[in-house]
Amino acid sequence: MTEATIERLRLFLIESPIKMARLQGVGNVKGTVKRVLIELTSRDGVIGWGEAAPWEVFTGTPEAAFSALDIYLRPIVLGKPVRRIRALMAELDRALVGHAEAKVAIEMALLDIVGKSSGLSVADLLGGRVRDTIPLSFSIADPDFAADLDRMRKMVPDGNVIYKVKTGVKPHREDLDHLAAIRKEFGDKVDLRVDYNQALAPFGAIKILRDVEEFAPTFIEQPVPRKFLDVMAQLTAALETPVLADESCFDRRDMMEVVRREAADAVSIKLMKAGGLFEAQAIMAIADIAGLPGYGGTLWEGGIGLAAGTQLIAATPGISLGCEFYMPHHVLTEDVLEERVVNRGGHVVVPDGPGLGIRVSEASIRANARVLAEA
Repeated sequence: MTEATIERLRLFLIESPIKMARLQGVGNVKGTVKRVLIELTSRDGVIGWGEAAPWEVFTGTPEAAFSALDIYLRPIVLGKPVRRIRALMAELDRALVGHAEAKVAIEMALLDIVGKSSGLSVADLLGGRVRDTIPLSFSIADPDFAADLDRMRKMVPDGNVIYKVKTGVKPHREDLDHLAAIRKEFGDKVDLRVDYNQALAPFGAIKILRDVEEFAPTFIEQPVPRKFLDVMAQLTAALETPVLADESCFDRRDMMEVVRREAADAVSIKLMKAGGLFEAQAIMAIADIAGLPGYGGTLWEGGIGLAAGTQLIAATPGISLGCEFYMPHHVLTEDVLEERVVNRGGHVVVPDGPGLGIRVSEASIRANARVLAEA
């Protein structure tokens, strides 16, 4: 029997309006977000979708991801066997340094094809489900805090109880006032977390974070810049609240260094950092050995990337701290899926169809596409 190969590759650079501005500590976002969608078609006609969602202050630009896919990776992908995913990913790494988002988009699409061809979900291909739903974390990052508080008033009664407050952008006193307002109104009904996105300087960080500890956050995410891993270790040792590493951990080597230095108590697993679902599971395997739980982080993915993220978390026991896959439902004005991945009772419901378990709307893609490349 002849092995199916990749016959066609289409790329779309998408620009999507968002409903609210986002203050993130670094790289604040407003107006629109950009991402790259990839459609692979096998010789036997099965289509798979993937998504690259870089952020210029975090990993790179969407335009660079588009060019990487179109110019450097396209010639390698076309004609390759669909099912030899690990071999192809290794070849992509040899051909092009970095560009993790472009590579994970290809891997997503290949897994989507293999899943559809075999009748299995991507979670099945990754080892099988350990969970069918994932607790959803919503980020409090609107410049208008009162608007976020109003959102919480509507979301908490529906079962949305995890909230991650973006801190370090506004004055420290204002951050404390916001945390106090949330605790005063919702008390222990909400699981409160804070994320500095590298905003604090090492000098004086401990005093600021001890103030924050008064509000009993579940974790404090990436308080200082990535390069200060020794400071992360000092803060992890000094604070009662667990410290979560995000920008300090992109790959397996980073994870081993975080573990060696005891620089965090938990880790954010993001497909756009890891560059692959298999790679994300490998990072999490190292964290498992050290007893560090994982959290499902995101950049600015839409429904395709987040569907892949749900499949990953469904099949990876250690990613147990929930996920922040709220973009398609709460921030994007329009997604590219015919039906959005279901949110129910404060949880993301993992799609159970073959492949990624989603259907992509060609009309929505073309309405939002700024650049198209196909061959």
